[in-house]
Amino acid sequence: MGANHAHGTTAVPSSRRTVLASLAVLVPLAIITLAALLWLWPDGRPAAAQGSPGVERHSGTLTGVTLKPCPAVTEGAPRPDPATCGNATVRVEDGPDVGKDVTLRLPSGPGAQRFAADDAVILLRDTDGAYQISDHDRATSLWLFGAAFALAVIAFGRWKGVTALVGLAVTFVLLLTFVIPGILEGRSPMLVAIVGAAAIMLAVLYLTHGFSVPTSMAVLGTLASLTLTGLLSYGALGFARLNGITDDSAMTLGMSLSIDTQGLLLASIIIGALGVLDDVTVTQAVTVAELAHANPSYGFARLYRAAGRIGRAHIASVINTIILAYAGASLPLLLLFSIGEQPLGDVLTTPVIAQEIVRSIVGTLGLIAAVPITTALAALTASRTHGSTDSPDDSVGHRDERDPFEGAGHHDHEGGFFGREEEPTGFFTPHPDQRGLAGRTGGPAPSGDGRSARHRRGTGG
Repeated sequence: MGANHAHGTTAVPSSRRTVLASLAVLVPLAIITLAALLWLWPDGRPAAAQGSPGVERHSGTLTGVTLKPCPAVTEGAPRPDPATCGNATVRVEDGPDVGKDVTLRLPSGPGAQRFAADDAVILLRDTDGAYQISDHDRATSLWLFGAAFALAVIAFGRWKGVTALVGLAVTFVLLLTFVIPGILEGRSPMLVAIVGAAAIMLAVLYLTHGFSVPTSMAVLGTLASLTLTGLLSYGALGFARLNGITDDSAMTLGMSLSIDTQGLLLASIIIGALGVLDDVTVTQAVTVAELAHANPSYGFARLYRAAGRIGRAHIASVINTIILAYAGASLPLLLLFSIGEQPLGDVLTTPVIAQEIVRSIVGTLGLIAAVPITTALAALTASRTHGSTDSPDDSVGHRDERDPFEGAGHHDHEGGFFGREEEPTGFFTPHPDQRGLAGRTGGPAPSGDGRSARHRRGTGG
């Protein structure tokens, strides 16, 4: 678990004691996760969850579209789009009628999509052999988007981008082959989500960031924060009396497959939190490693304070990201509530909105806890590795190794992660190093700049 495989991260020498302590915690964790993964691995998809019998999906290509006047609608009813009224000639691309041209009615009604000649479409064929147009065939466009995404990631991240893509593939495989089938088989959604999240975390973080002490600290910080998020979620859902049924999909799953919908909601919170937690924990662990490499004299307290300030800025931006993400996903629903002119208090207490509020708050609390936990673990290992201290004399004679945040208006006088900060006096306030320049251009020179004054007298300036 050395730092030789940490792609893109400054190699920080790891003491033997630190590596052994990390292995003593992570190896049992990996063994327990693997055993639980094998124990809960699904046997097969239940028959009740399969698609409707007798309905087949086939590909087709529109060879022509004939528009017709739309039928009259009753007063007050939404008018159909004129581009969706008519017939289409479709050539079947696969199945028993491959190469055959069929004439089908265009899908119409509110929200119906527009079709034109040469469009690739999805056809549904029933037991009687009758076809109907279902949707656009987006396979080609999605493959192109995926290829562009992969090329962009590799071009920017190079080898690290390749490992990130492999980690993404591992995540999809575990979600599609373990988490979703396991829940459909009736296993506890919370237990499946916890084991799946742990497996994803261990595989993806080490695969993407390498086997190193900073990555190990990120794994431990993620695990601790994820555990706290799960406990908070369990308590919050019970306190708010949310059962997870907020739409037709959840109701159908609860009635037809006898799935614990409250456990399903808890599982979604855990998996969703993992996606943001690993970003925060890896950032904090790598930040501490970089600070320790740039300032070998830093001890635990200075590393913790410096990395904590970065973590606070990160959390401040991530919180806004979470709220905007949920608002964007629920925008149609928010518009419906706005049209109904319901009081804000009534809207916020509806199950669908209350569920998102609880999800956002619990996820944010888990993120906030991830910063001090991961920062403390990483700072502890980094300070023990370098054998550094926080002696008051550390900065004497080492001007280049001072805290990079000191002198910029960011001081933690209380020393804690949640300690009070002094805000900078202003964006245009001159930096202490710039006041000497102001003195040489006509402004008052600082009294402490004795070395610069002696230099000017010696050169006749």
